[in-house]
Formats: sequence, structure tokens, C-alpha cells
Amino acid sequence: MNPQGTSDLPSKKKPIYPIKDDLRNYLVKYGREVKLPFGYKDLKRFTYTIPLKDKNGHDTAWEKVSYDMQEWSFLRDCLVKVYAILKTEGDMSYIDHLDVARIDFCFFGNSQPFRIRIINKFNDNYDHYYIKQADASRVYGLELEHMLSPNRMVYFTCKDTLIEEHIPGIPGDIFIAEHLNDPHTNQIRLAKEFVKFNERCFVHLLGDMRAYNFVVNITPDIEDYQYRIRAIDFDQQSYEGRKNLYLPQFFKENQPLVNVVSKHLNPKSIEQYQAEEKTMMTFRLVSSRYRIMELLDIMDDDDISKPEKILQLKESLALHFNNSHYLKAKTMGQLLKTHLKQSLRKLLKQVTKTKNKIAD
Repeated sequence: MNPQGTSDLPSKKKPIYPIKDDLRNYLVKYGREVKLPFGYKDLKRFTYTIPLKDKNGHDTAWEKVSYDMQEWSFLRDCLVKVYAILKTEGDMSYIDHLDVARIDFCFFGNSQPFRIRIINKFNDNYDHYYIKQADASRVYGLELEHMLSPNRMVYFTCKDTLIEEHIPGIPGDIFIAEHLNDPHTNQIRLAKEFVKFNERCFVHLLGDMRAYNFVVNITPDIEDYQYRIRAIDFDQQSYEGRKNLYLPQFFKENQPLVNVVSKHLNPKSIEQYQAEEKTMMTFRLVSSRYRIMELLDIMDDDDISKPEKILQLKESLALHFNNSHYLKAKTMGQLLKTHLKQSLRKLLKQVTKTKNKIAD
């Protein structure tokens, strides 16, 4: 793993790409599209905002929004019902003791999300979910993460609105600042997980995994801890043209994690963990192959990037892997198909061969 950082940053503003008809049909087929009495645009009818500060009194990218009473009454009822759809498949028998404690709005980022805080009136426990502008890039990223990573993604769409479950964990930038050098942190296991996360992002071309776009989960284990790094931002799925933007190791914000990898892992160990992650991705691909192929066929002719970015990425990948098949791609969807074949073909043959032997 190259420890060098880079100032080669992602595009400052990525356009919102609409969900086309065949992608919408896919979402309906797999239970991702629901009917709601409101949408993202209704939440933008707030009257004023108050900046939110973190626990140390520093400004954040979020602002608390307020609505007039009539608007608030309508939204509060709708937002509690949406939470029930996310958590209990729409069972409304549990919503009487739930309420909306707060709605926050983030001006930063492409999707300009609203964060909804739901509170249990009985015990004051709270949870969050997000409402964003529906973007085809993000939907493809969520689906690929759901099928190719160890993480299950809970989300649904309604026309131009996207609803996402909160992904718990310590934001990567906070983890680096407050936990990375803690004596209780097992840096060797963390290094292993960062290598796997880096590989996973590259294989399915998920870009812009700077520290604040992923979280770290810590799980107590026998005599120690295990770590899982999870992406929380999928706007840059198969959009950028620069190859290194799909490799978290090249972002300067992630340099402390790269340093941990360089300190604790030798090249052979890194290769082993990369192979382990690609093997697991191959098993997941085999298990969901029909659904993944259906998604990739839809992505095949979808307009989710710019021609110059597609050209730049296919040329750099063709050079990196010495594989001219990349140059035939005309869209990001076609490029991702080629990239998955390049990354997983050998393992796919081995997995298929092993399964056939077991069946015999």
C-alpha cells in the first residue's frame, strides 16, 4: 500500500443524476420503492435555521430547521410513519410512543440531506435517519454496497426522494483524532481492516472515501477488539475520472491510517488481506449474481458521469492493469462490468470450481 497522500481531490460539485425508468422498475421489484405522502421538497419549506455546534462548541455542517405549526404537524406525522417503514416494515402499531425530536439540514455535500431525530417518549432513547435528493449514482452505490460488501443497506426511494437508515459508528476523522493512538486500539487489526476497506472500494469503484465519509465500528472480541470500516457516502459511485480517487489510501485525510498499515503490515500480509477481501466479494457476487447482473445491465447505458471522466478512468485502468478491454467501455456501467471481471475473474473460476466439486 502506497503511503503517499495526494491533493488530487474529487470534484467539488457532482450533479444529481435522475433515476431512469428501468432503475425505478428495479427498485420496485426489490422493494426499494414505496409510496409516501410527502417528499424531499416538502422538507425544504422551513422558516429559519439555527447553526448546530458539536460537544466542544465548534460549528458543524448541520443546522437545526424550524417550520410553521401547520407544516410541522403534517411533517411530524409523516416522518414517524417513515421511521416505522424503515424499522418495522410499516407496522404502525408501535408509533404512538414515537415523536420527531429535531430536524437538521446540511448545506454541505451534493445530496443536501435532512437528518431526522426520532425519540422514544417512554424512555428518551433516540435514533436517526436521513432524507435526501434521490440520485442514481447514490442508488447504484447503495445497491452495490448491499450486495458486495459485508454490510446490509436499509434504504428506499419515493420518486425524487431517498430515505436512508443511519449507519452507526465513529466518524473516521473523529476516530483518527481521538482513538487511533489510544493504547486500547489494536492497530494491527485496524490496519488489516483498512486494507480490506481500501480494496473493497476500488473493486466496485466507490470514490471519495475521505475520513469523514466512512465510520469505524468497534466490536469487543475475545481478549481484544475487532474493527469494521463502513462507507456512509455513496454520491461518488463510478463518477470520477481519476483512478486514485477510488482508493482511500490516497486521501491526505486518511494518511494516519496509511501510516498504521505501513508500520504494522509487510507487503505479503497486505497481499493476503487484499486476496481475502476479494474472495469474500466473489462469494457474495456468486450468491447475488442475477440481481447484480440485472443492476449492471441497467447501469450499462445510464448517464451517471461525464464523457471526459469516463475516458480518463478507462485509460488509467487499462494502463494500470495492462488490459485493453477497458478501452471499449463507453459508460461508467460498462467500465464497472469490465473492472469487476478484471478484479474477480480468477477467484470466480476457483469459487465456481469448488462449488461444483462439493455438489458432485
